[in-house]
Amino acid sequence: MMRYAFVFPGQGAQEVGMGRELAGSFTVARETFRAADDALGFALSTLAFEGPEEELQKTEFTQPAILTHGVALYRVLTEEFGLQPSPACLAGHSLGEYTAHVAAGALSLEDAVRLVNRRGRLMQETVPLGQGAMAAVIGLDAAAVRKLCEAEQAGGAVCEAVNYNAPTQTVVSGEAEAVGRLATAAKEKGAKRAVMLKVSAPFHSSMMRPMREHFRPYLEEVPFHTPRWPIVANVSARPVCEPGEIRKALLEQNDNPVLWTDSVATMREMGVDTIVEFGPGRILSGLAKKISRELTTKSLRSEKECAQLLDFLGRGQ
Repeated sequence: MMRYAFVFPGQGAQEVGMGRELAGSFTVARETFRAADDALGFALSTLAFEGPEEELQKTEFTQPAILTHGVALYRVLTEEFGLQPSPACLAGHSLGEYTAHVAAGALSLEDAVRLVNRRGRLMQETVPLGQGAMAAVIGLDAAAVRKLCEAEQAGGAVCEAVNYNAPTQTVVSGEAEAVGRLATAAKEKGAKRAVMLKVSAPFHSSMMRPMREHFRPYLEEVPFHTPRWPIVANVSARPVCEPGEIRKALLEQNDNPVLWTDSVATMREMGVDTIVEFGPGRILSGLAKKISRELTTKSLRSEKECAQLLDFLGRGQ
């Protein structure tokens, strides 16, 4: 019998037009975007459907837009197509962890979009534009990347491995000049690629630590509930099920690494053989294959893919 997990992408998956066709076809998708607009007090749906891209790329808008799109897809699948979900667990990469909590019933959509909008603003305010950077190192193992980080840290710079995305894909974050030097050094050490990411802050690094106490009150005032299914947390790569541990995991996530490779390994330990990704792009599906070739992956972005997934999951029961 198939055991599947639902996963939700983080920042970087956004694209202008995401959710537009879905909202044009399904009432529940339109209502989801309208609820997000009302909760935020501005037309997030217009930004997601029409852009402009420069605005959508701003962290405070990107995060609620990706979250709302993921929730809309989930609701179309379950409410319009009638899937009665029974995942072994859910997970999300960074921002996507919030989407997972909405899908699992631990957090309302309205509270979630307000939280991640504030999260995005605080991230940008914590480190002024241009001071921080991130780079993806592809083709070196994590130990080699950490060693390069240590060389930068020995000189007093902030440069840390923060996203363990796959065995040979690690993202580093920190001071812009240090991250740039590391990217050059990684290529000299044999990395296939070392790509500077188009982000506005050094996410998940210790440079984000000052935002903790600013973000904590927002997390504490929002009601969390016991999720219907376990959520594999980024910071521990272990399932969380209680409101208190959910808050703690989301707070710590801001300035600690995303343990995605270990999270997928945990899903495998839980018997997961299929990963279903909700949202624009196929980033997490690609990473899952690099982590475990035995996994089957499905990406969900459109009405057609909802129908195909429903048929696939039905055949796997």
